[in-house]
Amino acid sequence: MSPRRTAPATPTLLVIAKEPLPGRVKTRLTPPYTPQEAAALAEAALTDTLHALLRTPARRRVLVLDGSPGAWLPSGYEVAPQAAGGLDERIAAAFGLCDDGPALLVGMDTPQLTPGLLAGVGRDGHDAWFGPAADGGFWALGLAEPARAGALVTGVEMSTDRTGAVQRRRLADAGLSVATLPTLRDVDTAADAAAVAASCPPGSRFAAAMAALAQAVR
Repeated sequence: MSPRRTAPATPTLLVIAKEPLPGRVKTRLTPPYTPQEAAALAEAALTDTLHALLRTPARRRVLVLDGSPGAWLPSGYEVAPQAAGGLDERIAAAFGLCDDGPALLVGMDTPQLTPGLLAGVGRDGHDAWFGPAADGGFWALGLAEPARAGALVTGVEMSTDRTGAVQRRRLADAGLSVATLPTLRDVDTAADAAAVAASCPPGSRFAAAMAALAQAVR
């Protein structure tokens, strides 16, 4: 039986991220990039994401951070530390920061994100929203009832080419009505970074950072 649907509402937006420090983020970009360059790309991707969500209607915006905020953090966000445990547990705990639904969580790996991609979240009558990633994972997960995240996310093996399919099936098996968001490509490898930069909207910090690095090696 599908759970009772809540009335359409403006969502809480959650960003789960690591502080962009050399050697701690985007390690699969090295090589060809140095740890410092990879961190600069991570910072640009995170900053693009945070600013995109500032242009997206929200009841609250929360950065769930592993590390400390820096000058890249714009105003308009609450900051909360990530919980301990695997990524599945940290995602579930992030949803636990919400006092009510709906809520949508995204990561820091999709700087091509635009507010238009999230237009229906919380307002289209669904119980969940799922953004598949091209590598088989997912870039967004939304729940009308975030208190259910523990049962829906914990135990899903993360960072595999089947993570998205398993998570999507978890939602369906729970009887949820799921809206599928557009598929996006995560920035994991240098090839990903080049492809994502080409698809970023005008003014993207990530695209500008990629262009600057390309110029530097000429």
